[in-house]
Formats: sequence, C-alpha cells, structure tokens
Amino acid sequence: MDYRNLGRTGLRVPPLCLGTMTFGLQCDEATSFAILDKAFDSGIDFIDTADVYPLGGDATTAGRTEEIIGLWMKQRGNRNKIVLASKCAGAMGPGSNDVGLSRYHIHKAVDESLRRLQTDVIDLYQVHWFDPRTPIEESLRALDDLVRWGKVRYVGCSNYPAWRLAEALAASERLGIARYDSLQPRYNLLYREIETELLPLCRSQGLGVIVYNPMAGGFLSGKYHKGDEPLEGGRFTLGNAGRMYQHRYWHDALFDAVEELRGACDSRGVAMATAAVAWVIAQPGITSAIVGASRPDQLDASLAAADLELDDGLKAACDAAWWSLPRRPVVEGYR
Repeated sequence: MDYRNLGRTGLRVPPLCLGTMTFGLQCDEATSFAILDKAFDSGIDFIDTADVYPLGGDATTAGRTEEIIGLWMKQRGNRNKIVLASKCAGAMGPGSNDVGLSRYHIHKAVDESLRRLQTDVIDLYQVHWFDPRTPIEESLRALDDLVRWGKVRYVGCSNYPAWRLAEALAASERLGIARYDSLQPRYNLLYREIETELLPLCRSQGLGVIVYNPMAGGFLSGKYHKGDEPLEGGRFTLGNAGRMYQHRYWHDALFDAVEELRGACDSRGVAMATAAVAWVIAQPGITSAIVGASRPDQLDASLAAADLELDDGLKAACDAAWWSLPRRPVVEGYR
C-alpha cells in the first residue's frame, strides 16, 4: 500500500487501518484472529483499538478487544511490525475516577492497556473524546508524561470539535509539551461535517486524520434498504450502541441517497462499499480510514478501495449523496 506520514510526524502508516471494535462480542477469538491475519497479510499493519472495546459491550466485556490483539501479536511474534493505536477516556470500572482524562485515570488506563496488549509501548495513544470536567492542561501533561516515560510514542485525540482541538494545540505549545499529532473523527459520504472547520485546522497544523465509520457503520455496504428492520446482531441493534447508530444513519433521506449512489456504482461494476472507502482516502488531509469486519471476507471490499480511482461521474455521485441530505444540528460531545 502507499504509505503516508501521520501528519507532520515521521511515522508512516497505510491508507487503511484495521478497526477492532467487533472483537470479543460480535467476533469470537478465532474469528478475530482470522480477521487480523487477513488484514496483516494484505498489507494493513496499522491496528486501532480502545480500552472500552468491544462496541456494544458493558463492564464485563471492556478490555476484551485489547486482550485478543495482545494474544494475537504474541502468538504471531509480529509486534515490531505493527503500528498499534489505542484510546482511553471511557469508563473502565464503577469508581468515579475510572473514567475521563484526569492524570489519575490516564496513567492507570495506559498501564492496564499495556498489560492487556502484552507490549511495553503503544505507538499512538489517543483520548477517545474530550473531558469537560478536567482542565486540558492536566490531560496534556499526563500524556506528555507517557511520551517521556516511553510508554507511548505519539498522542492523538478523537471526537474533538475544532475549537477544543485548537485549544489543546495552543495549550501544548504554551507549555512546551507533547501535542496531539492526530485526530480520529467520524467521516463518510453521508457525514462530512469535519470539512468545515476540523479538516482545514488539521491540514494547517499538520495533524494526521484517521477517520472512522468510512462505510457509515455498514450503511454504505448496500445491504440495507428503506423499509427494512435493522438486522439483529448487527451494528444497528448491537447492545448500547444500536440506538446511536440508528440515530446517525437510519433515516429515509439517507436511504434515498444510498439508492442513488447504488445505481452509479452498479452501472460501473463497483461495490458501493469499495467506492465509499476509496472516496474517503482520496480526500485532501485524510491519512487513513479505519475499516472493520465481523468476518474476514468482509475486508475484501475495503482492501479493493486502496487501488480504486474513482472516475469523474462516480466522484460526482459520491459528492451528491451528501448535498442531497437535509442539514441536521451537530450534537456537541461525542460525535
């Protein structure tokens, strides 16, 4: 794959990153290993996870995804060939200090992630979302500690609005400490809010942009149609995440936009999922797109995106999908 620098850093990553939030709930250990093997053998050596995964789980499953990845790397002996990313901020216990971005929680969370991942360093450590209860200076100093101690190599953030990201970058510069070198936002053909402020900010300040939901949680795979009920066990019904995904995508206007795009893709013999991912990784300022699966064969469409160049007509159809949608308020907080 054509590797890209993560923002202004010297770290090189492929345009596709393996997302792992299905591991440990939607996927058992054997299936998770098969997905990891296929991704790695196909050139995806960039893996993203989080301490709270798997998606849709609860306190009894939190951390299981990292445990699976750690066991896989140990059995395959390939840790030094992987760019490993994880996140913290979510609740990892019942205590009032088991959540958020305090120095207490960040220091505790990274040690527990290192143990589960069976490694001594995390290449990219990201805060999963901002914490309005903790001063940004405290969070950034705690992350700087981790870089200086050698527990993480780079730090990044996820789900930050532009003004909070700008605030964090300014604080890091003022304090002379490690700054966020990447942002992980939601971005796809049906959700392009980051283009207004976040992407220009990241391009200006040299941040890598690693986007999640490039296929809109499977909505752009083409398997859903207007009038369908969400499939049991899928992203749109999964545990405590199902309602969030339905709120994001399960709307008539989005179904109509997908049908229009389906026609443009079918006439060219291109899988809609492949076109969706290819469009994302071709956008200015995008470093990598996080692609996931609940079966190894589901990676095929995403892998094909790395080599697909959209023609002008398909580019226009992809662009039209967003501009055909009614505008909705952007919810502050987890986006």
